[in-house]
Amino acid sequence: MHSYLRAVGFSDISKKEMKEIINEIVRDYDEKIIVDEDNHRLFAEISKSFGYDCGITVCGEYDENNEFQEEYYFPYFRGTGITTREDIIVERRSEKECFSGACDDVRIGVTLIFYLANAGKYLSEKYKNSIDDKRTTVTLSGLSTEGKILLPIRKNMEQIERDHQVTRKREQLIHEARNGNEEAMENLTMEDMDTYSMISRRIANEDIFSIVDSYFMPYGMECDRYNVMGEIEELVETKNELTGEKLYQMTINCNELQFDICMNKQDLMGEPQVGRRFKGVIWLQGNLNFV
Repeated sequence: MHSYLRAVGFSDISKKEMKEIINEIVRDYDEKIIVDEDNHRLFAEISKSFGYDCGITVCGEYDENNEFQEEYYFPYFRGTGITTREDIIVERRSEKECFSGACDDVRIGVTLIFYLANAGKYLSEKYKNSIDDKRTTVTLSGLSTEGKILLPIRKNMEQIERDHQVTRKREQLIHEARNGNEEAMENLTMEDMDTYSMISRRIANEDIFSIVDSYFMPYGMECDRYNVMGEIEELVETKNELTGEKLYQMTINCNELQFDICMNKQDLMGEPQVGRRFKGVIWLQGNLNFV
C-alpha cells in the first residue's frame, strides 16, 4: 500500500479493495498514454481522477497478448500554474520505470528533487526526439500526511516590501556567485553570518516560528520529501468522490516559491485560512510542461 494514498482520500482501504480500485482504473480510465519504447516494450500510464485534480496513476506494460500488466501505482495531485522555469534534469530510477526530476532554484537555495508524475508524457516526447526543441517548465505539487496550521507573523506593508527587496537581492547574489563572482560570494557569506547573529540574539526571548517566516528543507532519507512552512494564499475544501473523505487543497508561498498541496482533512491540525501558515512534511511531485 502506498503511504500517501490517504492524502488523496484513501485512508482506510484494504489491499483487496485497492486491487479492485486498480482494476477499475484500468477499465474505466480518464487518461491513458502508451509509449512504444526502443526495446519494443509498450509502456502504459493510466490515470483516473477521484477528486478535484487528484487521483491514482497505474503504470505497467502491455504483453504480447495485448493484456495490461501492472507494475506499480501512485497517488497524484496536479498543481496549478508554473512553479519554476529553471533547467530540468530527468533521470530514471533504478528499480522501475519511473523518473525523478531535479532543478536548481535560487529562491530555495537547495537542489529541488521531485517525483515525475507525468512520466508517460516525458517518454512520449523523448522517443519523438522533440524534447531538445521545446522549452520545459515545471508545475510542482505536494502530498502531505501530516501538517499543522500556524498563525502568521504580523507585518505592515513596509516590512513586507522590504522582505521582498531582500529576497530579490539575495537571488541576484546567488545567481552572480554561481557565475564565479567572488564579491557576491563574500556578500552572501556576510549575510549568512548576520542572519545567524540575529537569530542567536532573538531566540533567547522569542519563539523560533516568530523569527522564521518560511522554510523549505529536505526531510529524511528519501530525496523527494521535504519539510516546508509557508503562507497559505489559496484554500479549497473538496472530497474524494469514491470514499467521501474530505480534503484540503492549498496554494502556499514558501520562500517566494508557489506550489499546491493536497492532504486529508483529518491529518491537518488546526483550522486553515488564507494568510495563516502551513507547516508539514510533503512528498514533492512535478509535472513537466513542454512549451
